[in-house]
Amino acid sequence: MRLIDRREFLLAGGATAAAAVVAGVPLSFAEDDAGGRSLQFAWAFRNVVGEAVPEEAQVTLDLPEIAENGNTVPYKIEVESPMTEADHVKKLHLLSTANPQAAVATFHFTPQSGKAAVAGRMRLAKTQDVVAVAETSGGKFLMGKRNVKVVIGGCGNE
Repeated sequence: MRLIDRREFLLAGGATAAAAVVAGVPLSFAEDDAGGRSLQFAWAFRNVVGEAVPEEAQVTLDLPEIAENGNTVPYKIEVESPMTEADHVKKLHLLSTANPQAAVATFHFTPQSGKAAVAGRMRLAKTQDVVAVAETSGGKFLMGKRNVKVVIGGCGNE
């Protein structure tokens, strides 16, 4: 095993950064688009749906309109599905449009699950949309979204 010196290490790091720029990979995830969605969200969303256009139907998100504490925001998500062998929800992805990590959770279902529904708590960094994308056994994508206003300390500050 050969040890590399500091100069070789810095050259390798610079080459990696240059390759990322040439490939079109942004070096910062903090940039926002005009809709307030982070590049991290765009990548996570594209990773889930690929080139498909999700249908905004059959996904119900139950989230508070105003969350006084962004550290523990309760959610309930339900997808209308017969949950049969031929037609069921395979995965349910929970995404946030402005968190540093856009992919919040992925839930897996089978026909034996009986119902495509989950509940829990999530952390939201600031006011943003929460998006749920369901992937069906037939390769369809269903989507629902809801805006949650995060208020710090209940004082109306965002």
